[in-house]
Amino acid sequence: MTLQFDGCAYFRQRLALSTLSYTPIKIKNIRSQENAPGLRDFEINLLHLLEKLTNGSKVEINTTGTSLYYVPGALTGGIVEHECSLQRGIGYFLELVLYMAPFMKTALELRLKGVTNDRDDPSVDLIKYSAIPIMKRFLGSDDGLELKIIKRGAKPNGGGEILFRCPTKMKLRPCQWIDAGKIKRIRGVAYAMRVSPNLANRLIETAKGLLLKFLPDVYIYVDHQKGQNAGLSPGYGLTLAAETKNGSVISAESCSMPRVNEGDTTTITIPEELAKEAVFKLLDEIYKAGAIDSFGQALTFHYMALNQADVSKVITGPLNSYSMQYLRYLKQFFQIMFKIENTKEKSKDELNGSDEEKIDDDDDDDDDDELKTGSPKILLTAVGIGYHNLTKTLI
Repeated sequence: MTLQFDGCAYFRQRLALSTLSYTPIKIKNIRSQENAPGLRDFEINLLHLLEKLTNGSKVEINTTGTSLYYVPGALTGGIVEHECSLQRGIGYFLELVLYMAPFMKTALELRLKGVTNDRDDPSVDLIKYSAIPIMKRFLGSDDGLELKIIKRGAKPNGGGEILFRCPTKMKLRPCQWIDAGKIKRIRGVAYAMRVSPNLANRLIETAKGLLLKFLPDVYIYVDHQKGQNAGLSPGYGLTLAAETKNGSVISAESCSMPRVNEGDTTTITIPEELAKEAVFKLLDEIYKAGAIDSFGQALTFHYMALNQADVSKVITGPLNSYSMQYLRYLKQFFQIMFKIENTKEKSKDELNGSDEEKIDDDDDDDDDDELKTGSPKILLTAVGIGYHNLTKTLI
């Protein structure tokens, strides 16, 4: 049975779920009303990456590019290299890979080249801080799981390169992630490419000046790239990650605007403003987030749905539009529905589904070196569909 969709929205979600469910899809009216109709170059580039990761995929695009027919093949993995479109960051392409990487036939070793840091897509740093801990929980370990930045690259010319390794799994491990815990420390990286290292120091000075008012354990290191490792365009930015006692990581970032022309200096943002933006984003995420941040919502729901036939739970903040749409697609492709509850009036044992004695947190309240997350949260519960990596059985 072929599923049909209209428009180009949530393009990667459709491709990922189509591939994993072996369901052909047809997408019509792709920007049909715009002056430049059809698929963009970066979307075609994404399809090329998908072809490299699979065996037997079939892609048909009409002459105007407004209609796409995709028949998924088997995920193969192995050693793959890909030159990403410079219109989007590497994070745009890597995000799709994260959904499928554990279900490859052989362990994946992927090299992506392009833009590592920009304002339109999650940077490689954000994915490293936010997504890798989520994958580690569902995979059961971090053996063979690695995301390494070899070269950095900024828009418009890129020049960056990353290496992503992921082991294969027959099935995922269910996860009970119902207590985010208190923030115990903040880590981060201030990077600079083809600009003075003083800009990164200014980022750190401003960010630490704000964060040390809340927490004493703050460490941000400088990653100043020079020569070939600095890419082909100037840029700088800051990525922050708040780590909790229970292993959750809440991340936020800010990046400079790309320089369009060589002599143009107006589009490069002031470092102090960037640092404040990153800090305020992090504090907002800490307030809203549960055990996962906004970026990790859809990935967590994905692994919960494709888990073995056991109960998984996660507590999170308000769902963003991307995550809500992903829940709809999970129901459409895999016929799985999540139970969503407001945790405002639930006790800790109710969240655990247990009648055992309540956990005493009085000792935590006396710890002044921790920052507790605290907006209303929601609890999502799902029983996995028992998804198995069929290609792994063929090895």
